[in-house]
Amino acid sequence: MRYRLTFVVGLAVGYVLGTRAGRERYEQLKKTAREISHNPAVRNTAETAAQQGRVFAGKAYHTVSDKVGDRVPASVADRVRNLRERSAHNGGTEDDWGTSNT
Repeated sequence: MRYRLTFVVGLAVGYVLGTRAGRERYEQLKKTAREISHNPAVRNTAETAAQQGRVFAGKAYHTVSDKVGDRVPASVADRVRNLRERSAHNGGTEDDWGTSNT
């Protein structure tokens, strides 16, 4: 019985100390991630990557639409066209995917 009680007490103390250390480490990681995300160089790199992604997506769209041609249903082609026009005008913050036009 004495060994069980010692084991349970040790388990409880280890749990408390482990969770406290884990929480401190989590807060440290969160602070580091916040500092990195506010770094201007990181922000510029992320924006550049996003712009390049948009450019490549546009090229892929044109390549696919040229090869697929009229095989895409008109409703899909209209939604893609509307989405591209809207994103060109207001930064692409909203779309109408999943809504019906009926």
